[in-house]
Amino acid sequence: MRHLKLSALALTASIAAAGAAHAQVTVGIITSLSGPVSSIGIPYDKGYKAWEAGGTEVAGQQLKLIEIDDASDPSAAARAAKKLIEEDHVDVILGAASTPASMAVYGVSSEAKVPLIITANGLVPGEKGAWEITIPQPPELMVNADIPMMQKAGVKTVAYIGYSDAWGDLVYNALLASVKGTDIKVVANERYARTDTSVTPQVLKIIAMHPDAVLTGGSGSVGALPHLALAERGYRGHVYSTHAIINSEFVRVGGAAVEGLIAPTGPVVVAEQLPDSNPIKAVALRFRELYQKANNAPSTDAFAAYTYDAMLVLADAIKRVGTSAKPGTAEYRSKLHDAIVTTHEVVGTHAIYTFVPTERFGVDERSRVMVRLDHGTWKLEQ
Repeated sequence: MRHLKLSALALTASIAAAGAAHAQVTVGIITSLSGPVSSIGIPYDKGYKAWEAGGTEVAGQQLKLIEIDDASDPSAAARAAKKLIEEDHVDVILGAASTPASMAVYGVSSEAKVPLIITANGLVPGEKGAWEITIPQPPELMVNADIPMMQKAGVKTVAYIGYSDAWGDLVYNALLASVKGTDIKVVANERYARTDTSVTPQVLKIIAMHPDAVLTGGSGSVGALPHLALAERGYRGHVYSTHAIINSEFVRVGGAAVEGLIAPTGPVVVAEQLPDSNPIKAVALRFRELYQKANNAPSTDAFAAYTYDAMLVLADAIKRVGTSAKPGTAEYRSKLHDAIVTTHEVVGTHAIYTFVPTERFGVDERSRVMVRLDHGTWKLEQ
């Protein structure tokens, strides 16, 4: 009888070990599949699908992705985070599709000590931001790349028009920081809401100042509004933007008004134009292959690649945690957090990612190139 009991215990231990080796990591995803941010949120969704097309097993562990649409509402994003944590017991959250929604999600995830990989642009400074990292390039890094282009064009005055939210603030502050030490002066700071359908009053104020250039701080399809208004009013100065408008809906809505636009972006957008020596090229082309497979269409924007990169960073962290803790536990979430914030030289489609615990961004100059819109196609600006 004692022998049978020991055998049963051994069998139980064996089953437990096998379960640990093939544990399931639960990943919560929050994006905007509807509402005004959906021109970004839908590509984000397609990026996750591209990653899944390459396989959902990492180091012997299956990844289960649970996705929630926040309908472009930061309050709904916070509620989604609460559900994912309390009901689905996720090990990590990826999201959201806008800066305000990302900050709302972080308020929930940080309190619960669930790591958050932000796929929009978000920054919680200091110790308060210890449970998040941000995948997209920081605004200052990207806006700073616009300045030499302005100087080359002889720009002395630049007006700004962007969102009346956290993203608009981030871009404006980046512009102020980037022009320091130059002879370029910022002469306007106009704002509009993501739900607005016209920016004519703001653009009229800008045109009245006769700036040499305008920098826009919008994103996706709504980001085209200032460009359309400037074109309608016959503005003939230089127009620049950020990586947040590298989006097929922006190009479609903007049409002729955005032709010739210069903006910074990640290398994935012009992957085939990169030299073979660039390590990002191979990863970016692989992403495009998987994107086509998953979505039955070619990749035409920068946003899907951000969520694909988020999954690459997460997969690398999961590999390093290994079976040292059981998914679904506070210990696993803590170890996964520690692995994420110590990511080192993970090659993605936009960047080569290296994070340290005290920094929220993990990219450098290798994560940006300048592009020009030429007949609806982004071309590498040499």
